[in-house]
Amino acid sequence: MSPSQGQFEQLILPIGTTLDRFINTQQNNFPFARGEFSQLLRDIAIASKIVNREINRAGLANISGSYGAQNNHGEDQQKLDMVANVRFIRALKNGGEVCAIASEEDEELIDTGNYNAKYVVAIDPLDGSSNIDVNVAVGTIFSIYRRVSPAGSPPGPEDILQKGTQQVAAGYILYGSSTMMVLTSGAGVDGFTYEPSLGEYYLSHPNMRMPKTGKIYSINESSYSTFPKPIKDYIQYCHDENYSARYIGSFVADFHRNLLKGGIFMYPQSTKSPQGKLRLLYECFPLAFLVEQAGGMAIDGDKRILDYEPERLHQRAPLIIGSSEMVKTARKYFLLDHVRV
Repeated sequence: MSPSQGQFEQLILPIGTTLDRFINTQQNNFPFARGEFSQLLRDIAIASKIVNREINRAGLANISGSYGAQNNHGEDQQKLDMVANVRFIRALKNGGEVCAIASEEDEELIDTGNYNAKYVVAIDPLDGSSNIDVNVAVGTIFSIYRRVSPAGSPPGPEDILQKGTQQVAAGYILYGSSTMMVLTSGAGVDGFTYEPSLGEYYLSHPNMRMPKTGKIYSINESSYSTFPKPIKDYIQYCHDENYSARYIGSFVADFHRNLLKGGIFMYPQSTKSPQGKLRLLYECFPLAFLVEQAGGMAIDGDKRILDYEPERLHQRAPLIIGSSEMVKTARKYFLLDHVRV
């Protein structure tokens, strides 16, 4: 029996818009989307496809588990941390559009030798990599700036130590049940899902907006005794409101869930980490930029994260990020604490 016209039409439905085509057709929303910027995003996408492949075959290729060394933050490096770092640095260097790279895995700013390039990139190549051994979603976080040093000269610290408000684009890649790239260039947020059989990212979540409020809070409550009083008070508020506690331990995965469903993620300062633990340049800044573009908020307690003036490459900061009404409520506890003082 031959298929009906309706069944045939279902078989030939369009797959969607590729990442490349989306950038090329959205020039007004991508003010820097000329050849260099488009190529830079393409380089990041290519590296993410390779990292996605490595993650999916990690158990078979014996590249899961600890590398046996520590990074400059004193954290154990996983084998896939190093693999992802090499893949992204190699793609960005070879692409030729980046003059410098700041990576979580490298102590110093990486000079790519592309002195005529217009951009610098800050990147956490593989966030949450210790979760790979237990098959939990992990991610990549990246941020793009226009260089401030003269073209044709070696890059300097001033190229990367820019305020978060100076970002021209930021995003993350989530490696999970499906692989997604979520991206902003300052004109809203769009999500692209990777189709592995075609090797392309396709627009799947246009104009993503974060719900103004939600019922999910994400924090490592095992450190409760080390948190400042405003955080303890807000956690009690969450309990009183019967919010659901959801904490994966992969920042990208926790953030992505809250972006879609509404929620708040907190990694505050503590007696163990008085300055906070997340890195300002390649964790806090990019996701703060993205969440604001989606209608959410990101603060350190009372100060807007994007207003920070970075002083060091691997500077840390406290972070409260998520749905705007939930973040505003958390902020009230910090303001009350100031009044008590």
